[in-house]
Amino acid sequence: MRRFGIGERRARLGVRHGLANRGASPEEAADAVVALHATDPATVYLAVRARARCEVVGEVGRALYEDKSLLRMLGMRRTMFVVSRSLAPVVQAACSADIAKKQRKLLVGHLSTQGYPDNVADADAWLAEVEESAAAALSARGTATAQQLSADEPRLRQQLIMAKGKPYESIGGVTSRVLFQLAVDGRIVRGRPRGSWISTQYEWSTVEDWLPGGLPELSAEAARTELARRWLFAFGPAPVTDLRWWTGWTAGQTTKSLAEIGPVEVDVDGVACLVLPDDVEPTVVPNPWVALLPALDPTPMGWQQRDFYLGAHREPLFDRTGNIGPTILSDGRIVGAWAQRASGEVVYRLLEDVGADVEAAITAEANHLEEWFGTTRVIPKFRTPLEKTLSS
Repeated sequence: MRRFGIGERRARLGVRHGLANRGASPEEAADAVVALHATDPATVYLAVRARARCEVVGEVGRALYEDKSLLRMLGMRRTMFVVSRSLAPVVQAACSADIAKKQRKLLVGHLSTQGYPDNVADADAWLAEVEESAAAALSARGTATAQQLSADEPRLRQQLIMAKGKPYESIGGVTSRVLFQLAVDGRIVRGRPRGSWISTQYEWSTVEDWLPGGLPELSAEAARTELARRWLFAFGPAPVTDLRWWTGWTAGQTTKSLAEIGPVEVDVDGVACLVLPDDVEPTVVPNPWVALLPALDPTPMGWQQRDFYLGAHREPLFDRTGNIGPTILSDGRIVGAWAQRASGEVVYRLLEDVGADVEAAITAEANHLEEWFGTTRVIPKFRTPLEKTLSS
């Protein structure tokens, strides 16, 4: 059985994720890690910056809103990602379609039992009518905000009682839930933000208006096989449980997707892991490198079993729900964290001794990042213990 040590896994991480040999385009950066986390819009730009040598804000904007070679969509684990256009139909069929079924059932249940002031008697029919009306209104406008669509279709203002019976019970509109459903069904897409590149307010478009011809339709089975293949190339060797966690699939879906690939089992320090059948050759160790990665960067969020690059540093770097904050990587292992203060200063803390040369490289990269931010201030959407300490 082929054996992989920690050093080789770290070398693969640096090379395949574009961190050791920066020079990728935004599209190449996304493909290198399969998908860029996009729950926090700043993550997309900072993740590309860590892997590319280009005018990042302009180039990412070009890819997202002009060439439309990158798409923002809900996918694995019901998480927002930015993916290459070629991967979008794969993610839609492999992950989004299942999420859509679950979320539709949940929304129909809420409409029929927690509608306010009146429960919706036939929630299935009501939701279908409102979806069609909202999609038609969006198509007529070309692009629209949620507020504009709720003006065109007043039923989008239907209210729900959220967390009924809890101390934090609230009443809110259903607009975002319906638009979410249309998006995860692959019918509408998030377009340009209203504001700067760190804005979370987007205009919407129909898929047909945004991408003439829409997204190609794939079978779920073929899509899962392709997504598993791409993940194994980027993140293998890894245990099968990591693939299941990353995708959000069931055990049966995961097993079936791998059966079509026929991966090779390898030994990683006594743990059985998988690689693609033609991907067992040693990785050439790259030159020494450092990277300042953003919160929710797809590299540290790519595995569930993280010891080989995280070590004993989990507690200060993650929030309570498993979201990682800004980190510092050196040659494939996390050695510290960084943050931006209100003044714009980028500061960091090392969690282990890295030596004078590596620390000098980290200082230089922190200075470059501070200059790159300029007047922009980025506060991670999910705050972690060390990030909050450093930024204060």
